[in-house]
Amino acid sequence: MRPENTLPAFEYAIGVGVDYLELDLNVTKDDVLVVSHDSLINRKICAGPEGETAIRKLTLAQVKQFDCGGTKNPDFPKQQLVPGTKIPTFDEVLALAPKGKFKFNVETKSDPKKPELSPEPRKFAEMVAAAVRKHKLEQRVLVQSFDWRTLHAMKEIAPEIQLSALYGGLPKEFTVISKEAGGTQVVSVHYLLVTKGKVESAHKAGIQVVPWTPNEEGQWKRLISDGVDAIITDDPAALIEYLKKNGLR
Repeated sequence: MRPENTLPAFEYAIGVGVDYLELDLNVTKDDVLVVSHDSLINRKICAGPEGETAIRKLTLAQVKQFDCGGTKNPDFPKQQLVPGTKIPTFDEVLALAPKGKFKFNVETKSDPKKPELSPEPRKFAEMVAAAVRKHKLEQRVLVQSFDWRTLHAMKEIAPEIQLSALYGGLPKEFTVISKEAGGTQVVSVHYLLVTKGKVESAHKAGIQVVPWTPNEEGQWKRLISDGVDAIITDDPAALIEYLKKNGLR
């Protein structure tokens, strides 16, 4: 494993043979899409200037001053550090496309309760669609979000781009989640919310189910038994090895 949401991490994932790169988008003060899991730069894993850490309040030049590859993330003991690693732009990540046939699973980081940390949903969707079209990757990108306003806007702006509704709340039918998010083709829920019955109902409605973020064999085994379509994990090499070992890849 490599530092999350960085070019070394994506290149590592490509090297082990993933089907999708999962990444998170935030927007700088000067309206540049950058890839970061957190809307506030995480000082536990990123070293940089004192002061402001909200990406939306920093320019790209200021964001690039942070080193997000030189500090070990305590949650991932197997992680290998890559000192000097910067927060990449969305353009830099999409430029990896020629390295394989993988696709991009792109999460827009937007929270209705914290509007100051992101563009308004339609503008966010317009920016993402423009970047994807610039790289001619409409057929290789899936956009997902917990903020379904972004998905409603994206469906209108770029109907050719596949959408996924992220969800981690109280148990709810996957078909209902998809409908409330604007009729998404994919529902991506916390793995503990997955049941065989809900997966079967989703499949009958033509909806794929992609849980997040199980990292252990026992969890993968149950989800595969339940019939999920894919799995988002922090340890892609181990998951691929598990699938191969069990004749599933």
